[in-house]
Amino acid sequence: MIQLIHPTAIISPKASIGSNVQIGPFCTVGEQVTLHDNVTLKAHVVVDGMTIVGEGTTIYPFASIGQPPQTRSDEQSQQTKLIIGKNNAIREYVTMQPGTVAGGLVTSVGDNGLFMAGIHIAHDCHIGNNVTMANYATLAGHVIVGDNVTIGGLAAVHQFVRIGHHAFIGGTAGVKYDVIPYAIVMGRPDNLSGLNLVGLKRSGVSREDIMEMVSAYNDLFADQYTMAERTAHVSEKYKNHKQVMEIIDFITEDSKRSLSVPAA
Repeated sequence: MIQLIHPTAIISPKASIGSNVQIGPFCTVGEQVTLHDNVTLKAHVVVDGMTIVGEGTTIYPFASIGQPPQTRSDEQSQQTKLIIGKNNAIREYVTMQPGTVAGGLVTSVGDNGLFMAGIHIAHDCHIGNNVTMANYATLAGHVIVGDNVTIGGLAAVHQFVRIGHHAFIGGTAGVKYDVIPYAIVMGRPDNLSGLNLVGLKRSGVSREDIMEMVSAYNDLFADQYTMAERTAHVSEKYKNHKQVMEIIDFITEDSKRSLSVPAA
C-alpha cells in the first residue's frame, strides 16, 4: 500500500486510507473518514465526520468536507454521512456537509463532478453524476440535482428544490421551484427559458427527437387548460418518446416545491 503523506498532515489512526492516497501539507483527516484509492488532498484540506471519498477524487486547498451541517437543530447523530463518489474535482474553499437525522442521514455526491471554488452543498442534498457547479453556486438543504446538470456561478437553490437531469441553471439565478429535466433557467426570476438545446445535441439526441421535445414543451406550458390537463395530454401524445416521458415522470413525482414555468 503506497501512501504519500506530508509530515505536517494530521490523520487519525482510525481513518481508513486506501492505496496511492496523497495527503498534502497541513491537511486534517478525522477518525471516521474513508479515503479510497488514488484520492488526493492537495493542502490545507479538512475532511471530518463520517465521510467517504471515492476513488480518484481530488480535493483542493482550504476545502472543508464533512463538518456538521449548518442547521439550528440540536438533533445530532453519529450516523449522519457524507458520501462522495469517484473522480470528482473539488476545488478551493468548497464546503460539503453530511445529512441530518430529520433529512434521512445522508448527503450524497455522484461521480465525475466538477465543483469549482467556493461552492456549498448543504445537508441532505443528493447530487448526480457528471454535475458541474461553477464558482460560489450554493445549494440549500435537501436539494436533489440530477445527472449532467450545470449550475452557473453565484446561483442559489432553495431548500427541497429538485433539478432534473441535463438541466442548465444560469449564473446568478435564484432557483425557488423545481426545474424539469433538459430545461434552462436564466437569471431572476427563476422562470424557464426553454430547453437546453446545446446540452441535448451534445448528448447525441437526434434533431427529430429535439423537435418533438420542443413541441411537447410548448404543449406543457400552453396558456389553455390546467397543468394537470396539459400533462395528461402530453403524456398520451408523446407516450413513446423517451425524453418527454422523463419530463412527465418528473412533473408527476411528489415534491415539496412548485414547478418552475416560463414567464407569462
